[in-house]
Amino acid sequence: MSRYDFTTQRLFIDAPLNEGARIVMDKGQTNYLVNVLRMREGDPVLIFNGRDGEWQATLAEAGRKGAVLTADALSREQTPASPLMYLFAPIKQARLDYMVQKAVEMGVGHIRPVITRRTQVARLNDERLRANAIEAAEQCGVLSIPEIEAPEQLTALLARWPKDEPERRIIFCDEDETGADPVSILRGLPKGPLAVLIGPEGGFSPEEREALHALPFVTAIPLGPRILRADTAAVAALALVQAVAGDWTADAPGPRV
Repeated sequence: MSRYDFTTQRLFIDAPLNEGARIVMDKGQTNYLVNVLRMREGDPVLIFNGRDGEWQATLAEAGRKGAVLTADALSREQTPASPLMYLFAPIKQARLDYMVQKAVEMGVGHIRPVITRRTQVARLNDERLRANAIEAAEQCGVLSIPEIEAPEQLTALLARWPKDEPERRIIFCDEDETGADPVSILRGLPKGPLAVLIGPEGGFSPEEREALHALPFVTAIPLGPRILRADTAAVAALALVQAVAGDWTADAPGPRV
């Protein structure tokens, strides 16, 4: 039997959740539940807020001014956010939407855009990034919404890394790294939190690659013999890291959803 209930509609609620809580939906959520899904009073729904676990709820009122949900019983306890961090150079919007959604599905707990020399997109829509993260969490049974930070220059992030993240190693997906076995490299790392770094379309500059290879907290891995688009590389790298050194391994703690 599945660990999750995928038959009941699931909805992120930005409000405290506890037994008996009444949550008034905003206009968009009301329209989605009542007009798009055609839910009626008494219909069940699963709700979560990223803090208080997942709750079985009921559509108590379905009026035009705002639907009301009541939280009935806790269905899943809140789990800690995944320790996996994702660092990426922003790309064009449609593929960025996909990349953020897949990062959430793959178990990323912290999303940090970085600006490199060849980054083509420097400005991001924070609300759209969060909306994509929430949508992926709703659809895939994820309990924690990843923290999403504002874009930062790669050089500035690397300069502060030893102070800000003294225990976290960066896995640098180097398109020019050849002849190495990424599985063996990842298996040889000491236990600890990881960050996966994916570069921009066009790759890292020679100066950036040289700087990354010189840092003691950075480990470079290849992603195979083919050139991958940035969004494809993200999925490949996150799957590889989760399978070898993350929460897909047999000795990992319980599911981080």
